[in-house]
Amino acid sequence: MTITRRPFETDAAAEELAFVGKSPARIDGLEKVSGAARYVDDFDFGPDLLFAEIVESPHAHALIKRIDTAKAEAVPGVVKVVTGADFPFGFGLYMKDRYVFAQHRVRFVGEQVAAVVARDEGAAKRAAKLVEVEYEVLKPVFDPVFAATDDAPLLHPDLADYPHVPWFFPHEGTNIAHWRKTRKGDVEEGFAEADLVLEDTYEVPRYAHCAIEPHVVVSLYDRAGRLTMWSASQSPYTQRHVIAEALAPLGLTHQQIRVITPYVGGGFGGKAGVSMEIMGAALATAVQGHPVKLRFSREQEFYNTYQRQGLKARIKVGVKSDGTILAVEHTMHWDAGAYVEYGANVVNAAGLSASGPYRVPNIKIDALCVYTNLPPGGPYRGFGYSEFNFGLESHMDRIARRLGMDPVAFRRKNAIVEGDTLAYGEKMNPSGLLECIDKVAAAIDWGTKETSDDRHKVVGKGFALMWKAPAMPPNASSSSFLKFNEDGSINVTVSGMELGQGYLTVMAQIVAEVLSVPPEKIRIETPDTDRNPYEWQTVASHVTWGCGQAVEAAAIEAREKIFEVVHRVHGFEEDSLFLRNEAVHCATDPDFELPLRDFVIAGLETDDGSYRGGPIVGSGMFMPEFTSARSDPETSQGGHPNVHYTVGAAGVVLEIDRQTGKMHIRKTALAVDAGKAINPDLVIGQIVGGLVQGLATVLYEDMRWGEDGRLLNPTFTDYKIPTSLDIPEEIVAIIVEVPQPDGPFGARGVGEHTMIPAAPMIANAVEDALGIRITSMPVTAEKVALSLWEGEA
Repeated sequence: MTITRRPFETDAAAEELAFVGKSPARIDGLEKVSGAARYVDDFDFGPDLLFAEIVESPHAHALIKRIDTAKAEAVPGVVKVVTGADFPFGFGLYMKDRYVFAQHRVRFVGEQVAAVVARDEGAAKRAAKLVEVEYEVLKPVFDPVFAATDDAPLLHPDLADYPHVPWFFPHEGTNIAHWRKTRKGDVEEGFAEADLVLEDTYEVPRYAHCAIEPHVVVSLYDRAGRLTMWSASQSPYTQRHVIAEALAPLGLTHQQIRVITPYVGGGFGGKAGVSMEIMGAALATAVQGHPVKLRFSREQEFYNTYQRQGLKARIKVGVKSDGTILAVEHTMHWDAGAYVEYGANVVNAAGLSASGPYRVPNIKIDALCVYTNLPPGGPYRGFGYSEFNFGLESHMDRIARRLGMDPVAFRRKNAIVEGDTLAYGEKMNPSGLLECIDKVAAAIDWGTKETSDDRHKVVGKGFALMWKAPAMPPNASSSSFLKFNEDGSINVTVSGMELGQGYLTVMAQIVAEVLSVPPEKIRIETPDTDRNPYEWQTVASHVTWGCGQAVEAAAIEAREKIFEVVHRVHGFEEDSLFLRNEAVHCATDPDFELPLRDFVIAGLETDDGSYRGGPIVGSGMFMPEFTSARSDPETSQGGHPNVHYTVGAAGVVLEIDRQTGKMHIRKTALAVDAGKAINPDLVIGQIVGGLVQGLATVLYEDMRWGEDGRLLNPTFTDYKIPTSLDIPEEIVAIIVEVPQPDGPFGARGVGEHTMIPAAPMIANAVEDALGIRITSMPVTAEKVALSLWEGEA
């Protein structure tokens, strides 16, 4: 594999930056490559550690008639067996529709109905098999379109009673947990005026996150009544909050719960919010004084944590003969699974943005979050945008070809630009979408037909756009504390998570730029809710933008304190002072230089021998105070739900064997508008990683379900993810920089966006090469070959 980094232009101000815009070594790099970095499962909790095993439902939908734990309790080494009767508590982040353990009814294969706590893992596993559960099997429902009808079995009869955020709109007496409606203009009028109207359906299946580290939590409810959790989480503060609310009947409060999160071995959304961790917390309260470890197996990672939701989308687009888009109607039925406490927000985000990065005067979007009897859907890299973008960008390609118009020219003509009105009535932020389109087209030599030396193979090119906004509540906030050490080095505490994306390094670079201390002298601490300040979650590709502003504010506060004490002792005006090379300098006295290490702890001595100053500390916080989730539930007009969009484009040169359908990526390119690349190498890492993960979903990954709702391939043996042998021959990474006005140094997030265009660009390349259109994912070699054979029959 070759990674080509295309140069990007910088302005004069950017060239003056000492640390931002550069690519220093990762500050966590040595810990990780040396093996010093520790993950939850690496910690030694001593001889009192107990182990938990979950008893899971074998049925997709059933009533629990009886649970008998006597045989399990008799197993040597067993300390405790619990059921839903012990913890009848509901929980949920956005909608409280889930329970710690199932209450009277199970709604997916694998749902937890009981748990065993034992002195060793073997005893826990043996005992779990001996828990007897009597079920009355009910009819399940797996198709979200059917589930949304009146004929489907009702999965949540108590839906109307579930507490939820005010921007959710559940439909009582149905399986529709939330229905986001977005309306702009008049779509029927737009279709009437159109010269071409194309309508079709697209299907996207479920996907697994496949983080290398499985979910694991160790919980200790000590004799003083404090609950401490060591958790592999993207959301330590959110976990604390959700668990405190759920376990409040036990007397637990936020103050009495501590969540410690060390390094995390991948998340991709799967470790956001709360899933299995609440079981660990509850079990600890049942065996006070003993730490309890709950660690999921690889199989459980597939079927008992969040999955990416499935989607059936009906898209109708009307255009003029010159390619102008007049109307988009997008109806999406989301397979949200058995519980939607997090997944409904994925649907909500998609429902606000499923018109894509296009200027469209007439829009009708219906995003239905539908309960089914498959495992709960939840956050996954791309947060709904990857799913709807497959159909939308496939559709745009088809329309361009029907018009006899170049697909890239069609997209360029309709691409949204700064100031255009979004689907919900707000204005589009500054972006470099047109620049992204042009640079990707140039990178893959769009318009030049390529051939293969093998007569059995053909070559096609595909193109796709992408956009995504951070899907956050309007009060999602970030905060940071900063302190100097005696040698002038710095410690910063935040509660964002280092998931491998380079977050700690980027935060260090922001501090370095403000305080002139190099990143290698800055330590960013991993979260501990007792010591680190608040962070909503590490999701939504928002931490560079949001937490970055909190960190920048903390560094600026510290800098102002530095200037203030220097002014008091030396008399220089504060606006004449500046920092350079870890020292204070003065514009009016070129010879003045005061190293930070000389006074940031000890202070500055005055002529009478007294001191001024003291330990320099800083704090910062950020909340996007301009956002609002309040809007008309029938149109989504009137609110400001999104802070901004990150945009980009991608293209691929794809070689296909006509005999077997096997595909080989000769070259792929992706351009993303990062606003400002705080660390260009890390952005390139996100481009490469995101593209490869996106290509995995379209070319390899394929969840297979039995008729009973059981996952048939919950292992890496049968669930294919790419290896180094499957990586594209060449990846061209392109960074575009149109500054985000309210971002730190102009930056905005890019972490999720880079996988969003992968699936449609492959489908578009297949049609370009073979003339066949595949409207369901994955686009595997088998599916391509079968489509070819059917066409020849």
